[in-house]
Amino acid sequence: MKTDRQLQQDVSAELEWEPSVHAAHIGVEVREGVVTLAGQVDSYAEKWSAERVAQRVSGVKAMATELTVHLTSLSQRTDANIAASVENLLEWSATLPAGVIKVMVEGGWVTLSGTVDWKFQKQSAADSIRHLMGVVGVSDQITIKPSVSATVVKSDIEAALKRAALADAHQIAVTVHGTDVTLSGTVHNWAERETATNSAWRTPGVRNVVDMMVLTP
Repeated sequence: MKTDRQLQQDVSAELEWEPSVHAAHIGVEVREGVVTLAGQVDSYAEKWSAERVAQRVSGVKAMATELTVHLTSLSQRTDANIAASVENLLEWSATLPAGVIKVMVEGGWVTLSGTVDWKFQKQSAADSIRHLMGVVGVSDQITIKPSVSATVVKSDIEAALKRAALADAHQIAVTVHGTDVTLSGTVHNWAERETATNSAWRTPGVRNVVDMMVLTP
């Protein structure tokens, strides 16, 4: 196990080895395996990099950040200007549907909110603005839609058919692929068919329902 002094030396050396970080501006303190970074950096991207550099050093139990972003005069921008740039970046992202991410900027600090289908979309949104000039911090409040469960969809359909005093759903097969639900099997009439498809549509997270059910006497 490393001593605090050894850990402090390793973190300092790792910061010096990282070209995206000005290690001379960053102080490193270690107490019982907890690393504290302090000082001033020129951008949020540098702050983020310094934190990740420290975290990858073996022996670090936890980390506290007292780094502040001090923008140079050339890097300073208005909140409105930053917000417009963020909106443009997100709009041009190939991984994000248009309009799903909301942007708020206050004092150079960007807050992202909204709902996406996948974790990589959430990460892509935050990553795309990290190096944007004028940004001093990013709060990622984007949520991920819950995954769709075949068991939940089937249960919802059975409950809906029961409430409607129709036949049970034992003959209905539910297949889930991502947010798409496919219903197959047999139903006795159009009322059962409509109840089954409506139940699938009302299940949280479902984006598409494919009806392959067959009517039987």
